[in-house]
Amino acid sequence: MGQGLWRIARNQQLQQQGYSGQGYLPREHGRRIPAGNVSNTSHRKQAQGGIDIYHLLKTRKSKEQEGFINLEMLPPELSFTILSYLNATDLCLASCVWQDLANDELLWQGLCKSTWGHCSIYNKNPPLGFSFRKLYMQLDEGSLTFNANPDEGVNYFMSKGILDDSPKEIAKFIFCTRTLNWKKLRIYLDERRDVLDDLVTLHNFRNQFLPNALREFFRHIHAPEERGEYLETLITKFSHRFCACNPDLMRELGLSPDAVDVLCYSLILLSIDLTSPHVKNKMSKREFIRNTRRAAQNISEDFVGHLYDNIYLIGHVAA
Repeated sequence: MGQGLWRIARNQQLQQQGYSGQGYLPREHGRRIPAGNVSNTSHRKQAQGGIDIYHLLKTRKSKEQEGFINLEMLPPELSFTILSYLNATDLCLASCVWQDLANDELLWQGLCKSTWGHCSIYNKNPPLGFSFRKLYMQLDEGSLTFNANPDEGVNYFMSKGILDDSPKEIAKFIFCTRTLNWKKLRIYLDERRDVLDDLVTLHNFRNQFLPNALREFFRHIHAPEERGEYLETLITKFSHRFCACNPDLMRELGLSPDAVDVLCYSLILLSIDLTSPHVKNKMSKREFIRNTRRAAQNISEDFVGHLYDNIYLIGHVAA
C-alpha cells in the first residue's frame, strides 16, 4: 500500500513537471531529453522518494491555504478594521464565512452613518431587538422608494421610526445623505418650502468667496434647468443666508442681500457665457465689470474682477 501511494504521488509530481507519454521530459537548458537517457536522473530522484511524498503533500496543502486569511485567527481589532473597508454587499458575503465578525453591530452602524449621516433614530434609545444591519436595509429601501416617489419615501422613513415628522429633521436627513436622486429631490423641495428653509439654514458660508459658496449651495440643492420662480427663490434664500454668515464682510464691501442677489444672477449668466460651446463671443472681464456695476452700484471694481477670474479659472457655479 505504501508503494502504491508513493507511485500515485510520484506520477502527480511528474505530471506537474510536464512528463508526456511520448517519452520526453520538459526542456532543460533549451533542449528536450529523451526518456531513455534519464535513468540516472530518475535514479537520483527515486532515492529521495521517502522525502518527496512528505514534501509533496505538505506543499499541496500549503498551496490550498495560500492567499486565504482566516480573520478569526487575527486580533479582533485588526479583523474589524479589515471588514470596515467593505461595503454592505461584501460584508453580507463575508458573514457567510465569519458570521460573528461580519454581523457585528459596530460595522453596520458605521455603514449606516457613513451613507446616511443623520437619522432621528440615531438619537433615540434603540427599541428591543434593534439591529443596525436591519436599519441599513430599511434605509436602503427607503432611499430607493424616495428616488421613485419622494413623498412615499419620506412616509416610509417615518413609518419605520427612522425620521420624525419635522421639517428640520427631514432637512438634516437630506443634507447628510448623498444617495437621493437630485431631480426627485428638487421636485420635493419645490413642494416643501418649509423643508427648504431649514435646509438652507444648515449651510455655513462664513469666510467663503461668493462663487465658491454658490457652488457649495448648488451641490446640495440643485438648481433647476430653466429660469423660473423656483430659481429666484433659491437665489433669494442663498443671498440672505450668505449675508447672515458674513456680516462683517457685508459691511466692509457695502453689500446687501439685494446686491448679493444681483451678483448671483451675474455669476450664473457669466458661467453660461464662458462654458457654453454655443457662445462664440465670450464676455470679456471689462464687459462683466461694466454690466455688473451698472446693475449693482457701490461695488468695488476689484471685487467684481475677482468674481470674473474665479468663474474663468474654476468654471460654472451651478454645474
